Order: sequence, then structure tokens, then C-alpha cells
Amino acid sequence: MLKNMALLVCFLFSFKGISQNFSYSSLSIPNNLKEHANAVVRLNKTNVVIDSRDNMTVSIRRIVTVLNKAGNKFVKAGTGYDNYLKVKGIEAIVYDATGKQIKKFKKKDFIDHSAVDGGTLYSDSRVLFMGYTPIKYPYTVEFICEIKTPNTAAIPSWSPINGYFVSIEKNNYEITDNANLGLRFKEKTFENYKTIKTESSANNLKYSIENVMALRPEDLSPSLGNISPNVLVTVEKFHYNGIDGNASNWKEMGDWIKHDLLEGRDKVSEETKAAILQLVDNVEDPLEKAKLVYNYVQGNTRYISVQVGIGGIQPISATEVDELKYGDCKGLTNYTQALLGIAGVESYYTIVQAGKEIVDFEDDFPSLAQGNHIILCIPNEEDMIWLDCTSQIHPFGFIGDFTDDRAVLVVKEDKSEVIKTVNYPDTKNHQSIKATIDLKEDASINASINIKTKGIQYDNRFFLENQSKKDILEYYKESWGYVNGLDVEAYKFENNKDDVEFLEDITAYARNYASKVGDRIIFNANVFNRNSFVPDRYRNRTLPIQIQRGYLDEDDFTIKIPSNYTIEALPENIIITNKYGEYQLYFANNDDKNITVRRKLLIKKGEYPSTEYKAYRMFRKSVSNNDNLKIVLKKSI
Repeated sequence: MLKNMALLVCFLFSFKGISQNFSYSSLSIPNNLKEHANAVVRLNKTNVVIDSRDNMTVSIRRIVTVLNKAGNKFVKAGTGYDNYLKVKGIEAIVYDATGKQIKKFKKKDFIDHSAVDGGTLYSDSRVLFMGYTPIKYPYTVEFICEIKTPNTAAIPSWSPINGYFVSIEKNNYEITDNANLGLRFKEKTFENYKTIKTESSANNLKYSIENVMALRPEDLSPSLGNISPNVLVTVEKFHYNGIDGNASNWKEMGDWIKHDLLEGRDKVSEETKAAILQLVDNVEDPLEKAKLVYNYVQGNTRYISVQVGIGGIQPISATEVDELKYGDCKGLTNYTQALLGIAGVESYYTIVQAGKEIVDFEDDFPSLAQGNHIILCIPNEEDMIWLDCTSQIHPFGFIGDFTDDRAVLVVKEDKSEVIKTVNYPDTKNHQSIKATIDLKEDASINASINIKTKGIQYDNRFFLENQSKKDILEYYKESWGYVNGLDVEAYKFENNKDDVEFLEDITAYARNYASKVGDRIIFNANVFNRNSFVPDRYRNRTLPIQIQRGYLDEDDFTIKIPSNYTIEALPENIIITNKYGEYQLYFANNDDKNITVRRKLLIKKGEYPSTEYKAYRMFRKSVSNNDNLKIVLKKSI
């Protein structure tokens, strides 16, 4: 107790010292740190002290000057809390541009809000945040917070650069392991940051960085976490929600999760057990059983989201989900696994870092700080079937771009391991468009369009079947915004979940698709799939290129021309092939009444150095230019 009091006194004294010596005026910020910046982190100081296996204190001091409205998101004056994460002290002070104090927030002034989007399972999961609306820029916020937790299984990492358009004046991180728990760390992407200072011993780590100018995003660059410095930190002996654990590798971590966090949480009611047994009665194939169980979960539960990283890794019991019919990703995955067990199907609880950007687990660094989502996998001979149990609409065995192609922890009995989730290859992310277009003499068109998508392209479109008519029509008008006077007259969808294909049948009319110039009609050859993406030009490209997912488009358009017109000019056929992809455009004149336009665009997944950016950009520019080629018709005499 005396030790903790001494720590708090020292913490507050240190804060007071900073307050007396620090200039809060925005005029004191070096000019180079204002360049391209929406905000400047004047000081960010994180101090982690582990006094025992079940006693960790995290102290944060953060001073941010916000230069404009876009910089408000960098204030970050708030924290989550729950039964295991206690806020011991929190306050914030707001200063004007000259450094004069204009407002002070004590703990009672912070907004206290649920961290959950529905349900009562996590009624103790909450977030405190400063509710301040600026009336003038620039302004500065000083935020101070101390939290205590018995959970030492997930230690805050050091990631000083947490966004684009924000510069750093000073950032310090220190962790002290007073309990000799086996402090371990892994440094990543330090090579381009020469101002990083480090100091380490068996039980202490210190990092600092100063005067980092704001980064600007560049098209097709890797995720910020892969190009900025960060340090992962963990201890081999830890505590979590009343349970001690030991892990020096992922197998040991998986064993601990399996036996200490999951065991005994797979019970459901006898009524549900009977329903599952009846559901799979006379079904022999394990995958068919699994599909029936997955559909049952989708139809009988709903997902609730915990908005901050409080929920951890241990699920609520399957019994609670069974009774309430909702849960977060952990609860729904554990529930599905329990039902699969009743059906006699083996499955594995899996921890993943989810999101559009692909982020891998570090295979040589076990830590619960990695991972923000739970999914399930089912062994299938030499392969794995992956399920996201939070989705009520995804087909069985399809996880899309939220958790694809990344290293994850699969929790197995005595053989947990880090493996990759399913990869959707370039050519499997396929879109095919077949359209019959009737071009009228008044420059209008009637069109019948059939679209089939698979893979990631399926993931980008199958949501349409659950949208309102208004939203569907707006979607098509936005997608085909280059088609003048477009009116979608009818549409029909078929979601083939067995083959994971989405089919769209669309009837459309456009009043002014073509242009009439004297006795000629001029129109774009590519009617319904123009790719206009051209990456921005950079005088000095600094970041490498990363195309995380490739795709293949194949289009076949038949254009019927007016009977009293002939073809005056067709573009030349085009073939472009390089390491980045392939583009083909083919034109055919069928007895002067119909024009066939066939198009293929393959974009390949890949990583390339910044020196290749110009070549890649020229490839995409060629695609865009050729997608806008025109056909000329002339009126017959």
C-alpha cells in the first residue's frame, strides 16, 4: 500500500513539474512540426509498473496541440474501464493558443458511457471520455490518467506514431517489472527513425523519440503499423481475470487459453442440445453437419460489439449465449464451438487481428496484446474451413477480407500453433459482366446487365440483397456515375451461398449516354465497368507499394447500333502485360449491326519498392485511358 502511494505521489509530482516547465502556447511549436500536421503531440509519456503478477499500474500523460478541426481525433482524452481495469485518477486541462488555461475536467466531468452497442452481458464495460467542443483553433489539451489492473497478460505496447498528419515533439515509454516475471520485448521498424533512444535491462525498458514530422499517406503504401516504429512487450508469467498463466511460446499460450479460459464454458441447455442432435440426425458428412450448425447460429443469435479493448480473450459461457441469444465475437464463437461439439464436429477457437488491412501475428512472440477478434476453424483433411460466427449473412466457410490471409493463433489440444487463414487468390476474386446494350438514334441506351462476383469481389457486393430499394438505386447510380441520365428500371439478385457467388440481373436506361455531333454518334466503348483509379503523382515517393489483394474483371458487351448508322471508327485492340497485372481490350464488328467489346483486367497482389511506383502508376493510367476509348458511328446516306 505504501509503495502504491509513493508511486502515485511521484507520478503527480512529476506531472506538476511538467506543468511548471512546459510551454502550452502553440507559438512554441517548431515550424517543421507544423508542416502537413493537423495536430502536434507535444508530450506523450507512458509509464507501466508491474509490482506483482496481478498488479500493474499504467500512467499516461499526453499533451496535444490541435491545429484544425481534422486534428481533434488525436486528443485521445479518455480510457476504458471494467471490473478488472480501475481508473485511479483522470483529469484534463484545455489551453488556448497562447497557453492560457480555459477549462479543466475532473473525473466527475468526464462523460461515462457504455462500451457496448447492445445487451447487458458487458454492463461493466465502460469508457470515460472528455466531452469538449472547441470554439477556436489552435488549442491544447493536457490529459493525465492512471489505471490499475490485476491483468498482466496484455501490456500496452509502444507505438508512438498513431496516425497520419500528426507530428511528435516528444514521446516516452517506460516499463518496469518489479516482480521478475520474465520481461520480453520485440522491436519493429526502427531503421528509418534515427532519433529513437533506447535503454534496457532485465527488468526495465525505456524508449523515447523526438521531433518526428507528420507523415502524409501515399497511395498503395503498407499499413502505418508496418512502416512506423513499435515495440511489443510481454511477460512470461502473467495473470488474467483471476487466473495465473505462463507462456514462452504460442503452444504454451494456446494450452493456457484452452485449459484455463475455455474449459467448462461449453455447456448449453438440454433443449438446445436436443435441437442440434435432431438437426444433424442422419447426416454423416462433418462439413454438412457444420454447415447446419452454422446456419442455426446465424438464425438464432445476434452480435453485439464491445467498442473498446476491454473484453479480452475469455468468452462468456455458452449457457449465457444460449439463454440470451446474443454475444460478442468470443461468446458467439465459443457457443458455435459448443454446438459443433454436440454434433460431433471438431473445431478450434482462433484469435486474429481483424480488419481490412492484413496484420499477422508475430510467430516468435506470444502475447495477448496481439489479436482483436475471435473466429473458428474446422479441420478438413489438409485444409481448414474458417467461420466468422459474428456474421449473420456470410456463407459457410467464407470470411472475406476482414480476416483473410493472415497469421493467427489456432487453439488446439496440446498443439496450438500460428497458421495462415485462407487466401483468396487474384483470379478467384472474380467479377464477370455480360451486357446487351441497345443504342438508339437519340443517343439513349437500353441495357440488360448480368453481373457475377466471387471471392473478395463477392464480399464487396452481396450486401446489396439486404439493402432498401432507395439504397440499391443510389449504389448503382454512384457506381455508374459516368453514364449520363442513368435510370435503373429493374434488378434481381441471387445469392448462391453454396458456390459463394452473387448474381445481379439489371435492366437500365440512360437518356444521354452517347453524344450526337452532326451526322455522327460518339460513345464510350466500355459501358459498365470503367476503372478510373490512377494513383496520385508524388514528386518524391518515399514509401513502398503494397497491393494486398488482387482481382480479375472480365467483361463482354454486345452493343446494337441504330439501323441507319455504320461504324466509322473502332479503336485498336489492346494488350498490356507486366508484373503488376494484365489488361486486354478487344473490339469486333459483327455484320455492321452489333459491336462486341471484350475486356479483361487482372491486378496482381504484390509488394514493390518505391522506385517502381512510377511504372505501376503508368500501368493504371493506361488502364484508365483505354477504359475511356470511344467508338464513332456515322449516319448512312
